[in-house]
Amino acid sequence: MSALRPIAPPPHWFPKLLLLAYIVLFAVLAVHPAERGTWVAENVPIVAITAALVILYLRGVQFSNLAYLLMSVLLFMHTIGGHYTFEKVPFAWFNGLFGFERNMYDRVAHVSVGFYAFAILELLDRYQVIRVRAIAYLFPLCVIGTVAMTYELIEWVYAETAGGDAGAAFLGSQGDIWDAQKDMLADTSGAIFALFLYWLRSRFFERTT
Repeated sequence: MSALRPIAPPPHWFPKLLLLAYIVLFAVLAVHPAERGTWVAENVPIVAITAALVILYLRGVQFSNLAYLLMSVLLFMHTIGGHYTFEKVPFAWFNGLFGFERNMYDRVAHVSVGFYAFAILELLDRYQVIRVRAIAYLFPLCVIGTVAMTYELIEWVYAETAGGDAGAAFLGSQGDIWDAQKDMLADTSGAIFALFLYWLRSRFFERTT
């Protein structure tokens, strides 16, 4: 098998444009959220992710444009979900299109968590951390699965601690006793999609270089 070719660093304007769009969205939706406590709880991890990506970028650890685009989906969707609370986000067009009775916005947002597998594998390949391809693809999938499980535990602890409407809004189960398991499946499904997309890009890249 030929050596992996690193993806060229993205143009500087694209990740900066995504960051600007996130900041504007965050500022607008910080005004009069549905429930301030839930808004804070939902936005803390997203702001932390954004800050981490900015720090990495400034230190020279940069991703491809496609990786930044995929990672930004979670940032935007989670910021919107934090404003309305996930179960109250206006998403009737999607729910009606597929015949869902519950609001599926939170489930779609969970799928976007898995998109980070793309960036993880991109870094593994860039620094040639894992040479065996099967393990290189399996590692990001396991990372996303671990993150998914950890977040469900955090939701549980927060819901128990906050209690009342704030706890229920953060948990967002909408009466589904299998909500946590379905959320983890959505995270994993997003990772599988992202890894398949990475494989497609790698195949195309090898054929054009």
